[in-house]
Amino acid sequence: MARLAFTRCGAGAPLVLLHPLGMSRRVWDPVVPALAEHFDALAIDLPGFGHSEPLPPQLEPEPAALAAAVAGLLSELGIVAPHLVGNSLGGWVALELAGMHPAASLTLLSPAGLWAGGTPAYNRLSLGGTRWLARHARGLLSRLVAYRAGRIAILGQSHGRPWRINADQARETIRAMHSCPGFEATLAATNTRHYQAEATIDAPVTLAFGSRDLVLLPHQSRHLDQLPAGTALQTLPGCGHVPMFDDPAAVTALIFASTARGTDPLRRAVDERSPGASGAATPRSIVSGVREPASSALIPSGLNPPR
Repeated sequence: MARLAFTRCGAGAPLVLLHPLGMSRRVWDPVVPALAEHFDALAIDLPGFGHSEPLPPQLEPEPAALAAAVAGLLSELGIVAPHLVGNSLGGWVALELAGMHPAASLTLLSPAGLWAGGTPAYNRLSLGGTRWLARHARGLLSRLVAYRAGRIAILGQSHGRPWRINADQARETIRAMHSCPGFEATLAATNTRHYQAEATIDAPVTLAFGSRDLVLLPHQSRHLDQLPAGTALQTLPGCGHVPMFDDPAAVTALIFASTARGTDPLRRAVDERSPGASGAATPRSIVSGVREPASSALIPSGLNPPR
């Protein structure tokens, strides 16, 4: 059993935010305030990252196992069919989660796992090098990001506009990469894997890559054959692999458009079974102008056996 940390704020339809490898739920900070005006936004630290405990040693932290941990948390919270938003590893986890837990929509921002075989060597070396620097030169890196040129040099591969990140945000990125206990095991669990559609995903899917994504290269990491038919493809101009800091407004607009394509799986199932049902969905209640205070928590999350 893993204990997952999360931050929850806002009111409306549930929206789950899943972060990249080596980062934490804080990566969503630039877009959460706008999202929380329309959604019950839940930003989660995946097992072994941020303030979440790693999975038990007997469970390999492959994306399906991480998704099972998140599914357990959603069950604990009574969240049945959320909109799912994932970036990088979080996008891969969102795909796995949608195969085991009802979802209203999926928004995939530069999702990992869309390579033909195992993780490309370029990605393994890039991520491994970033982790090594964060572990062994955190103090130096934290000093350098006080300067615009330092942020460009250190974050230029993962961010399309690293000069837009302030020094505190850059230091938080370095801290998250430095301190996550699940990094090596999770990276190793993806080395020989890629996303394979083993379950039907009924929810509409929107996929977007930043035009300046230097992490997932087009010829290596953007094989879309495993994605559901009808997946909507978008580009985030000027954005890198982690677009939330590059252009929060564009990312928020993309999520709004993606979730607008969503459906309520439970309502649809009821309508299909009900004679004479009109098929019109009952609108979700949104408390206008009222935002619940942000709350952080650690709660036990039951694990389903990974596929």
